Amino acid sequence: MADILLIEDDGAIRTALSRGLRDLGHAVSSSSTAFEGLRLAVEDRPDLVVLDLGLPDLDGVELLRMLRAVSRVPVIVATARDGDAEMVPVLDAGADDYVVKPFSAAQLDARVRAVLRRAGEPAPAALRVGGLSVDPRGRAATLDGAPLDLTPREFDVLHYLAARPGEVVTKRQLLTEVWQLPYGGADKTVDVHLSWLRRKLGETASEPRYLHTVRGVGVKLVDPS
Repeated sequence: MADILLIEDDGAIRTALSRGLRDLGHAVSSSSTAFEGLRLAVEDRPDLVVLDLGLPDLDGVELLRMLRAVSRVPVIVATARDGDAEMVPVLDAGADDYVVKPFSAAQLDARVRAVLRRAGEPAPAALRVGGLSVDPRGRAATLDGAPLDLTPREFDVLHYLAARPGEVVTKRQLLTEVWQLPYGGADKTVDVHLSWLRRKLGETASEPRYLHTVRGVGVKLVDPS
């Protein structure tokens, strides 16, 4: 059983999902507005938040960013928006998963259990590649002892690569494992994040140190020494 906060402005959907999730053993509280939902998330500390994007007082993506600034509670976005252009920013903003409407309470329950399993897994020790250290517990990275100012998605990409030093990772792998897009997505999204990472690592694609592109295949993180 999980304590779930449902932020959904459609009364019929909110009632049906609340009833369905309770029938499956969960405790459910709900809100029809973004700011009330944010208050409940902070004060009640639920195990997981299910967040609709089309809220009357604030766009759900903005609410997600506000929530991520104060809490690491797992968030599943529930939305009718299903294109890459819509979903990549949602995942970049900190969503743990998403489900596209219409969906059943049973399908949402399966997503809830999967997200909570991942959230409950113990974080591994810090990873080191050359002078680069990536700490998944603190979600922090340093280069030669100096902290790197990374966005959540940049950290996730760097962590995924650091866990596989010297291994060529394809863009499709990154979209699937980091962005949680099982059917792929826009390669340009990966290219942009790799470019930002290179800049913060003090290198370029033409003069790489840690991030090396393997043309036509993918990218690998290596010890420059």
